[in-house]
Amino acid sequence: MSADAPHIPVMLAEVIAALRPAPGDLVADGTFGAGGYCRAILDTGANVIAFDRDPDAIAAGMVLAGDSGGRLRLVEAPFSTIADHVAPASLDGLVLDVGVSSMQLDQARRGFSFRQDGPLDMRMAQSGPSAADIVNGLGVKDLIRIIGILGEERNAPKIAHAIVRARDDGPFSTTAQLAALIERVQPRKAKDTIHPATRTFQGLRIFVNDELRELARALFAAEICLKPGGRLVVVSFHSLEDRIVKRFIADRASQASGSRHLPAATPRPLTFKVAGKAMMAASAAEIEANPRARSAKLRAATRTEAKARAADMAILGLPDLPWPAIGEQGERPA
Repeated sequence: MSADAPHIPVMLAEVIAALRPAPGDLVADGTFGAGGYCRAILDTGANVIAFDRDPDAIAAGMVLAGDSGGRLRLVEAPFSTIADHVAPASLDGLVLDVGVSSMQLDQARRGFSFRQDGPLDMRMAQSGPSAADIVNGLGVKDLIRIIGILGEERNAPKIAHAIVRARDDGPFSTTAQLAALIERVQPRKAKDTIHPATRTFQGLRIFVNDELRELARALFAAEICLKPGGRLVVVSFHSLEDRIVKRFIADRASQASGSRHLPAATPRPLTFKVAGKAMMAASAAEIEANPRARSAKLRAATRTEAKARAADMAILGLPDLPWPAIGEQGERPA
């Protein structure tokens, strides 16, 4: 998608059908982005509180907020903090569009993509350690885990060792530098459908923005903030993200204990019920019109009247990563 192309919200019709917003409802849009879902929700007469940790997205959304007649409130914060901004059991719906936005990918200065050269940044909130800090500051073992687990790159050891050797001649500062190194390490083959750097960039982006733990926190916050009958709708684009959502809904929609340490016969009240199909994928027609939708998966659940359970990250199968702060913990630079 070019920088001038219109933003196309992924699975918009399916999202609205699952959310079922109505006049007077309060719906949270956890990832405002370019406002695609938000506009459609506002068009139903519902009120929206929209979150985004990217200050550029919030600034761009001010026009829509001004035109909404007070029905749209924008919050510059990650969606994991929803419970800090809305009252318990106050939401009729919550939608999360997980991952990087097309606007972020399209802006070379944000450093999310190697298709245009830019600073090696990748920070959605434009603060905190950047991808350059990760690449230049972590040791080879941590880089292998980030690239291999979060990027699902089978050549992670080869790439990580090459990064550590190359940075001895000077730090990485641009996306083109890193992409060129990766392409030298594993040259592109004729049969390859993606650039050799794609998975490495994905792993770094997920790590820089703590995306998997942010998603996990948001799901537990949804359990607190949705009222009985409230709808949770999540659109994910990565297998690790979808697995977290799947496990959360499966656990909350089951009376069986999710822990081997508790008696299997101990029933627990259901806090969610699966809404519609367990998982929906984008249609072939949508994928043809919007290639970004090709890996999209939608899962939805409806909140019951049961009291929210304790948040337990262990049930979600998060990768075993140290998530180190640069220069504070974890492996020292090699």
